[in-house]
Amino acid sequence: MSDVQTDRGAIGPFDIKRVLAALPHRYPMLLVDRVEELVLDRSIRAIKAVTINEPFFQGHFPGRPIMPGVLIVEALAQAAGVLAVESLGLAGSGKLVYFMAIDEVKFRVPVEPGVLLTLEVEFAQRRNTVCKFTGKALLDGKVAAQANFTAMIADPPA
Repeated sequence: MSDVQTDRGAIGPFDIKRVLAALPHRYPMLLVDRVEELVLDRSIRAIKAVTINEPFFQGHFPGRPIMPGVLIVEALAQAAGVLAVESLGLAGSGKLVYFMAIDEVKFRVPVEPGVLLTLEVEFAQRRNTVCKFTGKALLDGKVAAQANFTAMIADPPA
């Protein structure tokens, strides 16, 4: 799909190729499948298709598969990474987005296989290479998890 520019400054959708260009993550750690909308310097709405084929479901938990909370937060962080590199014009540059802090995490609803997890992230603050974000992971419009987090944009290790 091609990018669509709207009068609100939103771009998207991004298919998996554009997501892969923005993030260094690859299977099995890539947790963003699609970007529905990205408003530069403001927000992103992305999708993670949660399937029973995810490797973590084998052990979390047998008989009651639930997506680990830390991976939901990681999915939010990856969506934030796309937002940051696209907003800063760094997509494809090789820059990495590292967690610095994770605050006020709350888990509301278990995330089970067979759902589309909507990842909504906004910039809360941005200074040079350090950004603060607020994020929500939604299932059918209901908050499954939420978090505030800080990340640093840096070169990969030598």
